[in-house]
Amino acid sequence: MSLHPLISTRALLSCWCVIIAVCIPTASAGDAFDQPEKDTEAIFGSDNCEPRGTLFRWSYGSGSGGGPNLDEPIVTDRPDFTEASSTVGCGVFQIESGYTFAFDRDGPAKTQSHSFPEALLRYGIGDDWLEMRLATNFAGETFNTSSETGMEDLYVGMKLGLTPQEVWLPEMAVVPQMTVPTGSAKFTDGEVLPGINLLNGWDISESISTAGSTQFNRSIDGLTGHSYTEWAQSWTVGYALHEHVGAYTEWFALFPHSADSAKPKHYFNGGFTFIVNNDIQFDIRAGKGLNDLADNYFVGTGQSIRFK
Repeated sequence: MSLHPLISTRALLSCWCVIIAVCIPTASAGDAFDQPEKDTEAIFGSDNCEPRGTLFRWSYGSGSGGGPNLDEPIVTDRPDFTEASSTVGCGVFQIESGYTFAFDRDGPAKTQSHSFPEALLRYGIGDDWLEMRLATNFAGETFNTSSETGMEDLYVGMKLGLTPQEVWLPEMAVVPQMTVPTGSAKFTDGEVLPGINLLNGWDISESISTAGSTQFNRSIDGLTGHSYTEWAQSWTVGYALHEHVGAYTEWFALFPHSADSAKPKHYFNGGFTFIVNNDIQFDIRAGKGLNDLADNYFVGTGQSIRFK
């Protein structure tokens, strides 16, 4: 997911929500009855009995079911903050993991953090448009000379593929998600924190793509222990530099609402992906905070493997 190592899962996840996607047909039922039988396929599309890759389509006769293409290279939720707007596919198991180091200095105080293995397990279940998600992570933090280590709360979620891309209308997915209080004393929030993430993606050309995410999550104020809603927004642009090499640049930000002490944080980051084969990818990334409250910088690396 882009469980971004800078932001522990407990700070990213909050209130459950229901998303309704509306598909707009290109022809009414009345229009269909007015057409000769030979034109039915032209109106409604020729793939009515094919497996559904997404829950909905922007138009009924688009001729594309969307969903994952397992003949293409692996599509991952890392290394950027913006998660992919596609699912892994029914019966596909995908493991994404990595390590990140982050550093922040505030006057004489400095904080260093380590995040590993950032393990996200994704499994397609039932149909191509649905995947189950489980993530776990071990964190270490040093504040001046004091250090703490331990497990973070377990992340549980599912991704639903909503629509395929149709011209300028985006490929869309939604991720209901939550953390459950399984972490060690220093890193647990002590309660279930639900949230939801809406994802959009566009292929602009063979070499350029773009995507964004909007999420709101229940979070806990680190100073007072009171709960609040945290919004997160991101936008990323991907570049195909070579058949096996990709790159991205991205902005993302966190916007606490009704928090006692938490304040907005803005980041810019970029990185590279290296495709070993269609089912294995390595990545590297680096980023910096854009305001005083954000961490000064972070660097990381990771790998992803797909089992079909």
